[in-house]
Amino acid sequence: MDLENQKRVKDLAEKYGEENLVVILGAAEGEAAGLAAETVTAGDPTYAGPLTGVQLGLGVYHCCEPQFKQAVNEEVYEDQIGMMEMVLDVDDIISEMKTIRDQFSKY
Repeated sequence: MDLENQKRVKDLAEKYGEENLVVILGAAEGEAAGLAAETVTAGDPTYAGPLTGVQLGLGVYHCCEPQFKQAVNEEVYEDQIGMMEMVLDVDDIISEMKTIRDQFSKY
């Protein structure tokens, strides 16, 4: 997650409260999604950005996870994400996201 997005997430968490914020990721690989998820839950693991040492514990999901998929309009999902879902290793992404949530997410 780049530094600008880290700042946005931090500012939004401060403005609206950590318990009122959910981050939706769209990374193409489990490892990349996991790194971004870790950043918004446990703090920036690269120690380079505004979330360094900031443990927000935010709820975080990937756009291909069932929890997100069930929460959005089916036609919109298929139009915007359906093709991507067919070429990704969704099982790997789901596993990585669940691991991060189980370890670090408070919400």
